[in-house]
Amino acid sequence: QSAEPQIESSRFGELPDGREVKQFVLRNSHGMQVTVIEYGATITQLMAPDRDGKLTNVILGADSLDAYLKGFPAASVIGRFANRIRGAQFMLDGKTFEVTKNAGDHHIHGGRENFAKVKWNGVASSDANNANVRLDYLSADGQEGFPGELQVTVTYSLSNANELKIDYAATTSKPTVVNLTNHAYFNLAGPGGDVLEHELQLMAEQYTVADKSLIPTGEIASVIGTPLDFLAPHRIGERIEQTYEAARGYDHNFVIAGAPGTLRTAARVTDKRSGRVMECLTTEPGVQLYSANGFNGIPYPQHGGFCLET
Repeated sequence: QSAEPQIESSRFGELPDGREVKQFVLRNSHGMQVTVIEYGATITQLMAPDRDGKLTNVILGADSLDAYLKGFPAASVIGRFANRIRGAQFMLDGKTFEVTKNAGDHHIHGGRENFAKVKWNGVASSDANNANVRLDYLSADGQEGFPGELQVTVTYSLSNANELKIDYAATTSKPTVVNLTNHAYFNLAGPGGDVLEHELQLMAEQYTVADKSLIPTGEIASVIGTPLDFLAPHRIGERIEQTYEAARGYDHNFVIAGAPGTLRTAARVTDKRSGRVMECLTTEPGVQLYSANGFNGIPYPQHGGFCLET
C-alpha cells in the first residue's frame, strides 16, 4: 500500500441528455475508500474496516447511475434548502418568495430539481495526508423559486486518519436562504439488515419541537425523560416505537451542545458486532436524526440505515 492517499477517476454513466457522469475513488494509506459521483455530488461507497480489518461499505449505495435516476436513497448533497419550509414560502427582506411544493403544501430538500438530482463538475487533488474531490454547481436565479444565482462548492476529503470531511461553500448574487447537508444512510454493519442494535450517543440536551407535518413550531424542548434522550448511549431500537405515532421512527432535529461555528462532536455511533465506531463532527447548530422510517424492503428494510443530517 502506498503511504500517500490516491485518487482514481472513471466514467460512472451517462445522463439521458448524453452528459457523462464521472466517479472519483479516494483511498488513504490504510485502504479505506470513498467513492463519489458527479450526479448529486453523491457518495456511493464508504469502505471502512471492522475490528479485523475487513472492509465493508457502510453507507447505502448503488452500482449504477440508473438506480440513482430512479430515486435510490442516496448519500447526496441536499440543497438549496435541507428539511422543510412551511407552506412552501418564506419572507426575506420584506418580500415573500414561493418555492416548489413537493411535500403536500410544504417544501422539502430543495424541491423537485434539487441539488441531489443535478450533475456537478468534479476535480480531484491530493496531498501528503488527504485525497480530495471538489464538486461545483451553479444554481440559476429563481431555480425552484429561490432568489439569486448560487455558486456552490462541496469538497470531500479522505484523510490518513480515516476521516471523511465534507466542506460546503456558497456565494450568491442576491440575498437568499441556503441550508446544505448530506443525506447519507449509514449502516455500520454493512447493507442488508437494520440499525436497531447500533448504539447512538447524541451530544444534545434539547430538540426543536415539530408539528404533525414535521415542521418546527419554534419551541425548543428538553430531551430528558423522552425517547430522544441519547446523552448516554442507547440502542437506536430501544425506544423507537415510542416515536411511531409522530414519525414512524426518529425524524427529529437535535440542538447540538456547544457554540455553533466551532467544530465539535455531535454524535457517536457504535456497532458492537463489527467493532466499527463513527463519530460525527460539525460546525452547524443542529443535526437531524432520521431512521429510514419509510424503507419498505425494496431494497432495504425499514430502519435499514440512519442519517445524521447536520
